[in-house]
Amino acid sequence: MNFNDILFNIQQTKNAFQQNALAAVNSHLTIRNWLIGMYIFEFEQNGEDRAKYGKKIIQKFAEKLEDDNLSYSNLKVYRLFYQIYPQFASIIPAFIQKYFDASEPMAINYFSFIDTPTKSIGQSVNVQLEKPGSNNGIVNAQTLLTKLSFTHLVQLLPIDDNTKRDFYIHECIKGTWSVRELKRQIDTLYFERCALSKKPDKLSAITQKNVEKFNNSEFIKSPFSFEFLGLKAKDVVYESDLEQALIIHLEEFLLELGHGFCFEARQKRIIIGDEYFYCDLVFFHRILKCHVLIELKVGNYSYEHYGQLKTYINYYNKEIRQADDNPTVGILLVTNANNALVEYATADNDNDIFVTKYLLQLPTKEQLLKFIERESKLI
Repeated sequence: MNFNDILFNIQQTKNAFQQNALAAVNSHLTIRNWLIGMYIFEFEQNGEDRAKYGKKIIQKFAEKLEDDNLSYSNLKVYRLFYQIYPQFASIIPAFIQKYFDASEPMAINYFSFIDTPTKSIGQSVNVQLEKPGSNNGIVNAQTLLTKLSFTHLVQLLPIDDNTKRDFYIHECIKGTWSVRELKRQIDTLYFERCALSKKPDKLSAITQKNVEKFNNSEFIKSPFSFEFLGLKAKDVVYESDLEQALIIHLEEFLLELGHGFCFEARQKRIIIGDEYFYCDLVFFHRILKCHVLIELKVGNYSYEHYGQLKTYINYYNKEIRQADDNPTVGILLVTNANNALVEYATADNDNDIFVTKYLLQLPTKEQLLKFIERESKLI
């Protein structure tokens, strides 16, 4: 064998093991989350002491599981996941027997749980479980497990109609859509457009030709994946190396200004509905007594950048801000090869007076522009 033969073998070996590892992580993630949802839902229905927890059962679980990196929002998603995809009940026993020793506590607990006289597992919603050789309209559980990531499946949770959900599942699998592509097709009413189209096959062919394909890096960056692997949001880098370097230096720059900035988080995860967003930098300003959110974008300015920052501000004002805090303020920094831009924002245009007040304590546009220009040259 020559050098190129060995090089080819090394690449093929690396790719094969990487693909298998990702598939294994995804299948375990999906099954784990379904089981967590099952335990929560079935306890709500049949738990001996469920009454004393009232409507705050999931919140109570989240508080106890905080050290296990299982948030309230995620537990809600897992509960709904169990309800929407009952077909997974048909493959759980075989999956556990394949990957876990029968003497392990997890396996013992599961099989003892399903043997208890509770409501039939997997029939939480009005959908019949699949039977061998049947065609009852729901997608085979093994297909879901091997062809779609858990993040794909989560995107389909808000869809109430089983036929519509199955349509997107089939199209997504056929075109190996990315999660972002799946979301885009749902948002642009692809299902409804196909129903109205006189030539749905032609529409499908055109759509599939221009889709964004799923790749391994997308799965690795999934918030569900790094939560499953025990990583923290700050350990996952979503933006370019340049942007990440600028963010790190910007944090140091603001703290050095000495204007009352108290650092809280970098790449702060924000959950709005069932979607995950990440705010680059979060500070609390002890003089202004408000949160300061900072977004830094490499490239040309887009109104979407400003809208994204305003969304984060709205979220903080509604969910995080205390009664005696001042309104949250945001700073948007945009940099490209030719120029830089600084914009200040509040949640409401009527609060512009606050921006004027804040500018007495916040760094000026000139200071921030000089920082961006200097750092861009050094990095």
